[in-house]
Amino acid sequence: MASVNSVESRRSTATFRLTDLYSLVGAVVAALSFSLLLFTKILPFSGSIGFVVVSYAAFIAIYSALVSLEAEGPIIRDKIATVVVHSLAFLMLLALVFVVVYTLIRGFSALSYLNFFTQDQSRTGPLDPLSSGGVLHAIVGTLEMIALALLITIPLGISCAVFLNEISGRLSRLVRTIAEAMTALPSIVAGLFIYATFILIFGLPKSGIAASLAISVMMLPIIIRASDVVLRLVPANLKEASYAMGTSQWRTVWHVTLPTARSGLTTAVILGTARGIGETSPVLLTAGFTASLNADPSRNPMISLPLAVFNFVKSPEPAMIARGFGAAALLMLLVLLLFVIARIIGGKAPGVLSTRQQKSRERQSHDDAVRMAKSSAEPTNTDTP
Repeated sequence: MASVNSVESRRSTATFRLTDLYSLVGAVVAALSFSLLLFTKILPFSGSIGFVVVSYAAFIAIYSALVSLEAEGPIIRDKIATVVVHSLAFLMLLALVFVVVYTLIRGFSALSYLNFFTQDQSRTGPLDPLSSGGVLHAIVGTLEMIALALLITIPLGISCAVFLNEISGRLSRLVRTIAEAMTALPSIVAGLFIYATFILIFGLPKSGIAASLAISVMMLPIIIRASDVVLRLVPANLKEASYAMGTSQWRTVWHVTLPTARSGLTTAVILGTARGIGETSPVLLTAGFTASLNADPSRNPMISLPLAVFNFVKSPEPAMIARGFGAAALLMLLVLLLFVIARIIGGKAPGVLSTRQQKSRERQSHDDAVRMAKSSAEPTNTDTP
C-alpha cells in the first residue's frame, strides 16, 4: 500500500493581501489619469479642490469595480468601507500636518529672533523689521486669561458633571440639556453676554478678568459634557463595593469615582482649554486691545495671542504678517505644552500604575508581610482556668 506524503500549505490569516495592494495602486493611478483627462481635455473644469474631489470619487468607484471582480456581498462592502475610513483619516492627518508645517514655516522668520519672546509692540510700528518688537504682552495675557478661566471652570465643570451622574431627576436632565445646547454657543454671544452684564451693568472695566469670564462661558459646557461622559464609564462594581463597606455617597465620589476617572477628566479639561485658548472675539469685546505689556488682569486692556494674530495678519506689511504666523505657531506650541503638562498631572489610565506607584505598592506589601510575620510569631496568651 503506497502512502502519499502531502504537505498542507499554511493558510494566510492576514487581512491585507497582495491583490488588495494591486487594486489600491491601480485605482489610484486610474482615478488620477481620469481626473487629469477630464480637467484638461474633456470638460472646462479647474481648481485643485475640485480635482481632489473628482479624483477621490473616481478612486472609490474604480476600487469598488476592481474588488467586485474577486469578491462578493459583504466582503465588497467591508473593503470599500475600510478604504473610505482609512482614506478620510489620512486626508485629515494630511490637512493637519499641512496647517502645522505651513504655520511653522511662515512664522520661522519671526521665531528666530529672541526679541519676539521678550518684547512687546509698544515701540514697534508696521514698517519696523522683525528685530524690533515681540509678543510678550500677548503671551502674558493668554496665560493669565486661561489660568483664571481654568480656576473658574474646573471646579464648576467637574462638580456639575458629578451632579449629573450622581443625582437623578428632572433638574439633572434640564442641566444636561442646557450644557449640550451651550456647546454650540457662538463665541461672540459669550463675549456680548459678559460685556452687557459685567461691564455695562456692574461696571467691571475691560480687563483680563472680564475676558476670562467670557472664555469660561465657552469652556464650561465642553468640560461638563466631556466629564459627564467620562464619569459614566467608571465601573459600577467599584462604587457598589464602596457602598457595601458602608461608605457614604460623597466619600465614594471623592475616593473612588474621581480617582478612577482622573485621566479622562484631564482630557475633558484639555478639550475645554483648547476651545477657550483660541477665542478672539470675546477677548476683543471684554479686554480691549493694547500694544504694551499689562500683567495686571484686574484693570486696563489686555491682549491674547489669537487677538494678536488677528491684528498682525490684517496688515499688508510682510514683517507684520510674519509676526502673525509666528504668534500662531507660538500658540500651537503653547497648547502642546499645556497638553503635555495635563497628561503628566492626569497620570496613566485606570489600573495602570506608574513606576513610583509600583514601588510604593511593593514597599507597602513588604511592610504588611513583615507585620503579619511578627504577629504570627508572637505567642498567644491563653487564660488558665
